[in-house]
Amino acid sequence: MKKRILILGGGISKEREISLVTAKEVYKELKKNKYNVIISEPNNNLQNTIRKFKPNIVFNALHGQFGEDGYIQSILESCKVKYTHSGVLASSIAMDKEISKKIYIKNKILTPKYIKFFFNEKDKLNKTLIEKVHKKLKFPVVIKPINEGSSVNVYISNKKNFLKNLYKLLSYNEVLIEEFIPGREIQVAILGDKKLGAIELKPKRKFYDYEAKYNPKAKTKHIIPVKLSKKKLNEVLSIGMKAHKLIGCMGVTRSDFKFYNGKFYLLETNTQPGMTKLSLVPEIAAYKGMSFIELIEWILKDASKRR
Repeated sequence: MKKRILILGGGISKEREISLVTAKEVYKELKKNKYNVIISEPNNNLQNTIRKFKPNIVFNALHGQFGEDGYIQSILESCKVKYTHSGVLASSIAMDKEISKKIYIKNKILTPKYIKFFFNEKDKLNKTLIEKVHKKLKFPVVIKPINEGSSVNVYISNKKNFLKNLYKLLSYNEVLIEEFIPGREIQVAILGDKKLGAIELKPKRKFYDYEAKYNPKAKTKHIIPVKLSKKKLNEVLSIGMKAHKLIGCMGVTRSDFKFYNGKFYLLETNTQPGMTKLSLVPEIAAYKGMSFIELIEWILKDASKRR
């Protein structure tokens, strides 16, 4: 008898629409393969829905805040239900870009230099701040929220538009101002204790932002296999695995790198990679001979063994 699977989709983050697409794609595939499956919003009725449906496993298709920052994971833990992807602590660490960076740095993983900026600090939005940033990081820089995913509200800024872009993130209270690393965009997928593979992206936009990730019209070029020597490919896969383990991740993760002057810079590790038609982990899996349903079933089986 096929298992009962409850898919969590939607949510309240800025990545709601992408979460719904992921949830629907997973739902279609599971339904086609005769699973008893429903999609549920993570709302006030969630605990009642879990109690009534009695899922064998909850497939967490949420993205962004509330969905991949440890919050929903803690609710699922309290419901004593098995769920996919990483647990409470690893989700929380990976979502916090500053904490994860500190872990990378402590463990000798290259990552772009950064400044954490609080909007209520003495440093006001003026030329003094510009000079401080230029002295430590040099322009251009990347401005990003500390705890968003899918490159939501990420800006590459020069001296001229720096303050204007920084002001756009005022609602976040605190942000990261990060050294901009040019070079190639390499993404690495990890499945449990397996280095699944890598893919290179060539966005036509300035960088691999939200539009480049999810809008087919953006025409981002996906290159697989990645044109790296065996030694370099193994190096980036090994760093992806190291980050996965250091953060304490489970199931599937995707780590995002820049490759510049022969060195890999780890930008972040994602504990809830997308599962849409444009998503990278399914594409890497397909290249390795793993179908979409095989990938989903691996994630479900992994969750069933762990909790």
